[in-house]
Amino acid sequence: MKITIVGRKFHVTDDLKTKVEKKLSKFDKFFSDEATANVTMRSQKNDEILEITIFYKGTMFRSEVADKEIENALDKSVDIIERQIRKNKTRLEKKFKTGAFEAIPAEEEEDEIKITKTKQFKISPMSVEEAVLQMNLLGHSFFLFLNEENDSVNVVYKKADDEYGVIEPVIE
Repeated sequence: MKITIVGRKFHVTDDLKTKVEKKLSKFDKFFSDEATANVTMRSQKNDEILEITIFYKGTMFRSEVADKEIENALDKSVDIIERQIRKNKTRLEKKFKTGAFEAIPAEEEEDEIKITKTKQFKISPMSVEEAVLQMNLLGHSFFLFLNEENDSVNVVYKKADDEYGVIEPVIE
């Protein structure tokens, strides 16, 4: 797995890089060498925040944890991604390494995905700012819209830190 470690307003020491690489090496049994992991560390107020995003064969695993100590956040983040893999074991087996999931107990596996509701609505071209306004007026945490700047379907969402994000599709 190719690992990229970035510090934003945070000094990443060689010792910390080694710890991250060692912790993420436990995922080598699930992913081949073509997997990539992006690790971002930052300080915010009194907490250290660690984000791990692993990309492999069109699938993304992500965790974000805030803690007083970055090492504790690393442990929690790795546990979150491990839990994501465990919950989706059967679906992931079809996509990933053969036999990679045999050691994971089946009783922790998530049940079949049930879609209980389908919604349809008309989308109009609008700016990102208009989409955020519409989302807030509806009281939702996300909003799907047709971006008038690039003619693609985008999603705006409210992040945990009361800021906003935009999801734009990229076709591979």
